[in-house]
Amino acid sequence: MIDTGNVDGRRDVHFSSLDEMLMDAENLAKAESAGKLSRVGNWTLGQACGHLAVWTNFAYDGYPMKVPFLIKMLIRPMKTRFIKGPIPAGKNLPGVDGGTFGTEALPTATGLADLKLATARLKSAPPKDPNPVFGDLQHDEWIALALRHAELHLSFFFATPT
Repeated sequence: MIDTGNVDGRRDVHFSSLDEMLMDAENLAKAESAGKLSRVGNWTLGQACGHLAVWTNFAYDGYPMKVPFLIKMLIRPMKTRFIKGPIPAGKNLPGVDGGTFGTEALPTATGLADLKLATARLKSAPPKDPNPVFGDLQHDEWIALALRHAELHLSFFFATPT
């Protein structure tokens, strides 16, 4: 198991839009199909895309956990940091097997298709309920959080040169 909080070789990724994020995921999937995808993390590309889709959909369908009040109070003041800056790698949700949700093994095509559907949902309208950590968010803030999350997970993958 790779310690993803201390791994070397991640890509420096920053997305300005959901379309840009999807294009990167599609390019990584094409690289994988051509046998030219490398990773420096633990998950497959299908898992990473599926995980991003699941977390986007949680915002609409409900989250599978309750966030303790103390955690909300400690993290909520850092909302801008999470919206604008990188999300740290290697962090786990306390008390959750595997450290997070939505890590099921998926073929890349399935994970990518799920990510496209979840992204279309996010593009069309913001979630109605508050974020369990940050509270009420504007539509652009929901999108920014999704982009930062995608930057984190897609940074572990890169196309190898020909």
